Amino acid sequence: MVATKTRKKKPSAKATKADSNGTPRPRRRRRATAESMAASQRDISVSEFFAKNRHLLGFDNPRKALLTTVKEAVDNAIDACEEAGILPEIWVHIQKTGNGNGNGNGKSTVQNRFKVGVQDNGPGILKKQIPLIFGKLLYGSKFHRLRMSRGQQGIGISAAGMYGLLTTGRPIRIMSKVSVRKPAHYYEIQIDTKRNHPEIINGRGEGVDVPPGAKGAKAIDKHGIEWIDSDHGTRVTIELEARYQRGRGSVDEYLEQTAIANPHVAIHYADPDGNQKEYARVADVLPAEPKEIKPHPYGIELGMLVNMLKGTKAPTVSQFLTKSFSRVSPAVARRICEGAGITTRARPTKCGRHEADEIYRAIQETKIKAPSTDCISPIGEELILKGLHQIVPGEFYTAATRPPSVYRGNPFQIEVGLAYGGGMTAHRVTREALLEMLEETDARTLRLFLTTTFDGLGPDASDRILKEAKLKTRSSPGKLTAKQAEHLHEAMRNVNVSDGQSMNVFRYANRVPLQFQAGGCLITQTVTSTNWRAYGLSQSRGSLPRGPITVMVHMASVWVPFTSESKEAVAGYPEIQKELRLALQAVGRKLKMYLRRRSKVKHEGQRRQIFLRYLKEVAGAVSSINRGDQDALYEKLLQVARKRTVAADMQLDDRGRVIEETDEDFGENVLIVDPVERAAQLATQEDDTDD
Repeated sequence: MVATKTRKKKPSAKATKADSNGTPRPRRRRRATAESMAASQRDISVSEFFAKNRHLLGFDNPRKALLTTVKEAVDNAIDACEEAGILPEIWVHIQKTGNGNGNGNGKSTVQNRFKVGVQDNGPGILKKQIPLIFGKLLYGSKFHRLRMSRGQQGIGISAAGMYGLLTTGRPIRIMSKVSVRKPAHYYEIQIDTKRNHPEIINGRGEGVDVPPGAKGAKAIDKHGIEWIDSDHGTRVTIELEARYQRGRGSVDEYLEQTAIANPHVAIHYADPDGNQKEYARVADVLPAEPKEIKPHPYGIELGMLVNMLKGTKAPTVSQFLTKSFSRVSPAVARRICEGAGITTRARPTKCGRHEADEIYRAIQETKIKAPSTDCISPIGEELILKGLHQIVPGEFYTAATRPPSVYRGNPFQIEVGLAYGGGMTAHRVTREALLEMLEETDARTLRLFLTTTFDGLGPDASDRILKEAKLKTRSSPGKLTAKQAEHLHEAMRNVNVSDGQSMNVFRYANRVPLQFQAGGCLITQTVTSTNWRAYGLSQSRGSLPRGPITVMVHMASVWVPFTSESKEAVAGYPEIQKELRLALQAVGRKLKMYLRRRSKVKHEGQRRQIFLRYLKEVAGAVSSINRGDQDALYEKLLQVARKRTVAADMQLDDRGRVIEETDEDFGENVLIVDPVERAAQLATQEDDTDD
């Protein structure tokens, strides 16, 4: 028998080595090298970044995406009209186009799609600029110039088109007309996110020219172009995945607030349900055109100054300072150079880091005038009163505009308007609208639904409504029966919630409503921290005051310090907070005067009623004692009672001035509405809601 030799198997590549104790050690995974990491690195397009982080631009959910799309289009339209000196007229049309067709595996997916169309009567856009404006992020004319405007970054409307392309695959459609005699231009554009570059998909990559006259009408029908006949203007149409819902944070609320801050704008609005709403202009004069200014020396930082010195074409430092900054005269430039220890004739491009540091220090130590304020255009107290009176029902209106101020070298101005005695939106909602809101809401409880859907409706008022309707606060809104919804509607219309109503705050930046991130906004924080108890309102610590009151706060600036790219909240600069507090105190003092006089009238009226209740008996008793004329004695006692309670007959005109026998008045910028007019305004709004 031949013995066989046993061979040991060689360890495979996957086998592990053993340590000194015989314990197997796991094989180390090969790590990345500098070469492999370098091979995977590439440029990131700005549009590719925002496509993945679209929540930064306000497209974080379908409902907010619809609002952001309308907002960006309307803001651009108003800006274009004002810059061209045209009274803006805006058409907003939202249409539901149906649900998606499925996800390819036989199962349908619910994708609510809407088509948003916004048209203006502005100057139109040149043909070569249309693809760049609507198909390229961070492209525009407003970022580098210091003047008040609604848009700032050149990113909003192109981002809306990108969102529509991502969610529906449909391109953004633009029709623009410069003159009645020149052809209009129609484009269908989609954005290449990897290159941040527009792609024109109609007209063989060149777009379509629409000739004027009858031929143009045929071309519009042929290509299916949506266009309201106008001599000039631009229409933007975007189809996107969205969700339409009324109430707080809706398109309807945005347009209402836009009409308040822009009384010179006429808006025609058609919602997805086919309802038509008109916001007529109440001012026929355009706001003063803001002028562009140069940056102020106090607003720059050291790194920015270094870059400006390197890139300037000025031959001397003195000329660099006078030509690059506002409020720097040759005398001021000489003082800055003397403080920095350099000559005025030194070449800016040869200044090193040390010289730039000395110039920066000298700028901070030199007294320089504040920047000019003709670069901003405030609404004005009179127009604030008109705008509030048109939209917000109330009995007392007042406004205050602060003098211009400066933060980081940027001029700004704060305006505040106040309306007292307005009716609740919960009182004016129809049964059909309430049922639709209950079906569409994301709130988990009825209490949360009421407080988040209706402006100014606090938790206490919501609890009283639910108690009247005999519903539980934690009930689900979507599970209410028809009978329960009817009870809720009746309770909302009948329960007096003025005592439990919280203040409604409208926030604006450069005439644009800010509807989200209220808790992180300096405006809301300043309103909450103001002591409204000193002005006759009830207020709990750390919360908004209670009462039927609406406050609008407007910040106008060449550069509004937003907290994010979505432009929804103002950052907390101490200079801005100071001006906000002073403006709120100004309207608060006038509100206190009105409430005190109204309380006095009510108190004296109650005293008179008590007197009248017993004067007959007093006159009869005295007449029986001295046998005098009872009727004559009653008339004399009545005259004394009226004289002692003369305040009960106090009447005020529409400017807050007392009509009879007093020398006190509320001053300027006050509007007091007659009770009959107020009731008619409320009735008109209820009729519009029912229609």
